[in-house]
Formats: sequence, C-alpha cells, structure tokens
Amino acid sequence: MPGSGASGGAGGLTGPDDAWCLDDVERAAAAVLPDGVRDFVAGGAGGERTLRANREAFGRLGLVPRVLRDVSRCATDATLLGGRARMPVAAAPVAYQRLVHPEGELAAARAAKAAGVPFTVSTLSSVPLDKITAVGGRVWFQLYWLRDRERSLRLVRQAEDAGCEAVMLTVDVPWMGRRLRDARRGFALPEHVRAVNLDAGPVTRAHRGEGAGSAVAAHTALEFSPRLTWSVVELLRSHTRLPLVLKGVLAPGDARRACEFGVDAVVVSNHGGRQLDGAVASVDALGPVAEAVGGRCQVLLDSGVRGGTDVLKALALGASGVLVGRPPVWGLAAWGEAGAGRVYELLAAELRDALGLAGCPSVAAARRLRVVCSGALAPAG
Repeated sequence: MPGSGASGGAGGLTGPDDAWCLDDVERAAAAVLPDGVRDFVAGGAGGERTLRANREAFGRLGLVPRVLRDVSRCATDATLLGGRARMPVAAAPVAYQRLVHPEGELAAARAAKAAGVPFTVSTLSSVPLDKITAVGGRVWFQLYWLRDRERSLRLVRQAEDAGCEAVMLTVDVPWMGRRLRDARRGFALPEHVRAVNLDAGPVTRAHRGEGAGSAVAAHTALEFSPRLTWSVVELLRSHTRLPLVLKGVLAPGDARRACEFGVDAVVVSNHGGRQLDGAVASVDALGPVAEAVGGRCQVLLDSGVRGGTDVLKALALGASGVLVGRPPVWGLAAWGEAGAGRVYELLAAELRDALGLAGCPSVAAARRLRVVCSGALAPAG
C-alpha cells in the first residue's frame, strides 16, 4: 500500500532518513504508487511544456552570493500572512491525498505542523476540513469557485468556523486543463477517495469512467464556475474577515488590480504546469509581479520548487515565501507522515545551508541578493 512505510519497496531506500534531496523522495514514491495515481500527481497539461519549464527556469537563475558576512547563525523563520513560520514555506493545496496514503491530508497536516509551516487544505480534500484544523497547526483554506455561489460562500464560512487562518481563491481554473496522462488512462477516483467537503454522496462523476477522458476532469467541469471574475474577488473580500489570497496570478496587471481589491497576498503560479500548457514559468513571472505589487501585499511563489536553493532564489526575486505541492505528497506516498516530514526537514536544511553560503544571516537578508538570469544581473525585486 502506498505510504505504508515498508522497507525495501521505496526505490531501494529503506526509510525517509535515506532521502538526501527531494528527487530521492520522488523516486521513492514512484516505486510504490500505482501508475495511474503517480501520473495524476506528477502530470501536467498538454505536452507538459510548462511543467518542464518550471524546473528549467530555476536552472537558468544564478545567485550572486555575498562574502565576509557573519553567518554563524542563519535564521530561516519568516512571517506569512501575518503569522510566524519556521521557514518561508507553506504546503500548497493538493487534492485527494488519500489516493497516496490512507490518512491523506490528516497525516500531511501533522507533518506540516511539526515542521512549523502552514498547511493549505484543498476544496477537493479527501479528509474533512474540521479534522485537519483539529491537528492544531496553521491551516489555510483553498477555494475553487463553484457554479453554486451560496455553496462557495458556505465553504468559506465553514473554513472560518473551523479555525482556518486564510482563504486562498484559485483563479486559474475555470475548468481543469487537458491533462493527457489522465485522459489516456480514463483516470477515475476509487470509491474510498472523494471530495468530502464538497460531495454529499459516496460516488460522484469523478468515480465513474464513462467514455473517454478523465472522470476527475468531468466532475470538476460540472462543479467549477467558468464565470470567475473580479466580482467574485470583491464578493469574497466583503464576506470574510480572513486574509484573502489569489493563487494563479502571472500578469503584473492582474497583481496590481488584486491590490486594489484589498487582497492580502498573491501566489505567482501556473498551477504546477497543470493548466495552460505554454504559460510562462512561475519563477520567470515572479520579479515583474513583485515589482507591480510594490509591497502592498505579500507575494508567494508556487510551481517547480524542489529545494532550499529554489526557495532562496524566490526570496531574492521578491517573494515572501513559497508553496510546495508535489514534494510533500511524494513523501506521504513513500513513508506516510514521516516521509512528508522528511521533505520539510530537507528544505529547512538546504535553505539554511544556502543562506549561509550566500552570505545571508536571515530571510530578510536574502531579499537583498541579486540573481543572474541569461547572463544579466537582475534586481532582487
């Protein structure tokens, strides 16, 4: 069973302590997951050009370290949406995590709490929201805007009542992108996995592979509203006292307008390469968005983060922090809660190492670094 923690089956690694980077964790998960589930998590839209571009763009960026600085102590703590985190990292919303482990989001939330980072619950979570907030860590709620407006607002009220600390509206999914790996397999959810915060019945369109294509995509097409506009942002801003975050912003003009609507943060994201194939790599859009915001709200980065040096590059380009999606899920699949926890341990160790070697005693100092992109010095953001 995925996430069972049995030795010998996770890509030759006997346990989470044998993983020394996030690529190790991904290989361990790939060795234990069924092919369809692995592709559902790993895959992107179309020809997966944007999926690849997210990693390639990080590879093109070079940090310009500073020297002769006292780095005897490198502090990784940060403030994200008004609360403290042990590092400038949060768990991104990922749907249906019981696909990879019996406890799903519950185990993932415990790992995030132990690491001292916020956990974002997806609208399509396979564990009830109140059970996740009962874990006791910092929890944000991610909202997909539904065709039924009152149902959407009811989810926000439930998030408030459960103790969530922010509402994160995903703005780049009027419908699910054409994820060909899922479509070719006719991917459908097993009966024991469902969007418990959304679906009243045990079986939905997401569970029925009727005809060609992804049953999950067919289900979201029935549920998600393609009429997601700025009026929804205005409505949410007036209906919730929680910090409001827009996830999926790539254009500087959209970021400026978000500030005008009073949002507390934007997440520069192309949905991990899972929506518009051919969209700009998220990290390439980060600097211009941060400049457009001009400090009026926080800027977070999502898509392609696979190590502490990536976090440092995002900080240098103007981000307050990053979201990580697939890596904790790989850890959960390979070794359960301990595996997800190992992902955060590795990120923390790598970030501390990168900070020190770049001459930065703190996250604030990292924002004064410069980066080289395609041979030219770029400002920190």
